Amino acid sequence: MKEEENKWMCIGEFVAPQGLKGDIRIKPRSDFPERFTKPGKRWIQKANEVPTEINLIKGTIIPGKSIYVLSLEGISNRSSAEKIIGWNLVIPSDSRPKLSDNEYHYFDLIGLEARIGTKQTLIGYVTDLIKGGNDLLEIELVEGKKVLVPFVKEIIPEIKLKEKWLLINPPPGLLEL
Repeated sequence: MKEEENKWMCIGEFVAPQGLKGDIRIKPRSDFPERFTKPGKRWIQKANEVPTEINLIKGTIIPGKSIYVLSLEGISNRSSAEKIIGWNLVIPSDSRPKLSDNEYHYFDLIGLEARIGTKQTLIGYVTDLIKGGNDLLEIELVEGKKVLVPFVKEIIPEIKLKEKWLLINPPPGLLEL
């Protein structure tokens, strides 16, 4: 199953039905809006099961929110939409767009070790990227507490994807909040 998991990348999570005709809200994990608005083939996945192919009929963003409303083929009423709440919208990992230097896929940041200082001491792991006016990395510290760290070059000066770690240069007090 591990090999199968590596073939797929989660680009969003279904969070709530929208109306009575099967439309469903999705929280995106992708900076590429066309993945939620351009009709065509997609896949849905429950937990760690094998994904199921589905067609995206249409998608629109809710103004002022980071939520899309999707119409999917075969999901035609509120009840069928409710059945896929908590499922993920996935795409084949090899279909990721190429990024320029200093751009990263959400998927690649999750699980990275968070290190600090010249000795690169392990302090925790990246558990989420929260999108907003300024992106924030959620880091679970080794003692179990979660902190939010602004995802900016001044605070995260170094990211080593191949080595699976990033360096944090936090201002005083940031990790104590």
